[in-house]
Amino acid sequence: MHCAVRTVERVRERFVEEGFDAALDPKPHPRVVQKLNGLTKSDIVALAKSDPPKGRKRWTLRLLASQLVELKGLDVSHESVRQVLKKTA
Repeated sequence: MHCAVRTVERVRERFVEEGFDAALDPKPHPRVVQKLNGLTKSDIVALAKSDPPKGRKRWTLRLLASQLVELKGLDVSHESVRQVLKKTA
C-alpha cells in the first residue's frame, strides 16, 4: 500500500511542478551506468577468496575495497564490493 501512496505523491508533484501533460506522461529517467567491468568483478571475487592480510581473521567489505584500491588502483567502494559478492555467492 505504501508504494501506491508514493506513486500518487510523485504524480501529484509532477502535476504541480510541470503541468498536466508531464503528470500523465513522465520523462524516462536514465539508469545508472554500471561502473564495474568483468575484469574488476573477477578481481573482487579472487581477492575475497584469498587469505585475509596478516592480523585479520577474515575479509570485510571495506578491507576488500581498500585492498583493491591499493593493489590494483581500482576506484571501488565497499558497497560495490558487496553487490558483486552478493551476485556471485
